[in-house]
Amino acid sequence: MGKLLERLDATETGDFGRPRLQSADDRRRGVVELSETWRVGSTGVSARVSEHGAELVSVTDKAGEELLWQAGPEWPRHAPALFPVVGRLKGDALRHGGESYRVTQHGFARDRRFEWVERSEARAVLALTDDAESRAIFPFAFRLDATISAEGSRLTVAHTVSNPGDVDLPFSIGAHPGFRWPLVEGVEKSAHILEFEARETGVRRSVVDGGLLGEESDLPFDGVTLPLDEALFARDALVMPDVASRSVRYVALGPDGEELRALTVSWRGYRDLGVWSAPKGAPFLCVEPWRGMASQADWDGEFARKRGVVLLPPGHSQHFEWSVAV
Repeated sequence: MGKLLERLDATETGDFGRPRLQSADDRRRGVVELSETWRVGSTGVSARVSEHGAELVSVTDKAGEELLWQAGPEWPRHAPALFPVVGRLKGDALRHGGESYRVTQHGFARDRRFEWVERSEARAVLALTDDAESRAIFPFAFRLDATISAEGSRLTVAHTVSNPGDVDLPFSIGAHPGFRWPLVEGVEKSAHILEFEARETGVRRSVVDGGLLGEESDLPFDGVTLPLDEALFARDALVMPDVASRSVRYVALGPDGEELRALTVSWRGYRDLGVWSAPKGAPFLCVEPWRGMASQADWDGEFARKRGVVLLPPGHSQHFEWSVAV
């Protein structure tokens, strides 16, 4: 499988003076950026990954059916990687060494251009490293490697965070893949469930105005099977801290409760889970393994003390991965 080129004309630049991923405003103005992509996989599941954010932009099964949300005005992304923050920080800022640095929701990696390290039919490897522009808003040395691989019916997205610096690297990281909802054309959205590998407590953290974490509340499910409907996302994402499961099945059901289609999302290295769809009938569902989450309103701004932040010692690396089996 060869490389493909997206179309065209990057008329605006992002925070780092490079072409950025399209926002909803970009789409409304007809702005389209140049983005090189590579297809991974052939006989089973296959995917296309972009150098912008090392983001998956397509996932298809062996029959060629698209499973990934194909972006649109409801949400202009597909499956971004979240780094070095997950969710929103109070005031969109972190503090380190007595200085304040502005980092917006979900971090900057999703809007950076990664470098290609390896490209083959079986996998693609891309890397992002710190530079003067990144250190102006996140004052740490880092390397973020993304490896996308396909084997049979399973697609795996792995991220390795490395600390080449001489001080601890604080970070959070997360995945944000959006899948079609409904999963089967013509099936009601309410005829879908999430089926957890282990019994969960059913505790969720609410998301309050401004995207910060609110109080705990109970999810309306038995700890294993969560019925899906649009009302679940009326107040933003379902945020589930410290989940026991390491996989969840996303299932479309028939009129007699039979399974019509299922995807299994699995993860390693992540501890928390977000489930999200945009309000007002958006046709996608995001199943998001995270290490870390948005800050609470009473957070003091010191990044190293934020809940869920990993402190990676100099010279060390840490591995995270998620996969989807179709």
